Amino acid sequence: MRFSSFGRRMAPLAILALSALASSAQAATPADPSGTYLTEDGRARVRLEKCGTAGDRLCGYVVWLKVPLNDKGEPRIDFKNPDPKKQARPSLGHQLIMGLKPNADAHYEGKIYNSEDGKSYDVTIWTDAPGELTVRGCLIAFLCKSQTWNKVTDLAPGQLAGPTNAPNGPRSDPEFAGSATGPRPTAKAAPKPAAKPATAAPAQE
Repeated sequence: MRFSSFGRRMAPLAILALSALASSAQAATPADPSGTYLTEDGRARVRLEKCGTAGDRLCGYVVWLKVPLNDKGEPRIDFKNPDPKKQARPSLGHQLIMGLKPNADAHYEGKIYNSEDGKSYDVTIWTDAPGELTVRGCLIAFLCKSQTWNKVTDLAPGQLAGPTNAPNGPRSDPEFAGSATGPRPTAKAAPKPAAKPATAAPAQE
């Protein structure tokens, strides 16, 4: 009887402890990874910055390319993009990290765009060590690969250094410009006032 009574007294405490742990997990805030990083293969520099109307999302832009020109000596363009309107946009400066959200593991997760194949993939980003960023991309749920990107503080020749959407800066995708929650609603034109019915002329006697 004593053991049963002890168990009954401890049960509410255990429930409270579990609730506290769950709340702390939901409220976990990721370390801010804002900055410019060199990708693991050394082919690009990506600038990460907070975005979204509440500043709680993470966006990323290509601000430098090791090989910015194609075989014809022209600036590389995003010709494999599935959206025809984006196929002529320069590869330098395009947005590839699309408003990632913080999750319960204190990481950022969402979508990353790969201009090499024109596809978007699930991605999780976090930082555990100063100057290093872990980028884990998944083609499908069980096929994932992690990379380590290293933070850089210098300015490489040809690197975009201006603020986003400003001269000499990268460009937000229209659906993420000013908001990381999705496309902005298209403003509808105000309806035209209905035409007044014509007044019949008075009958002449």
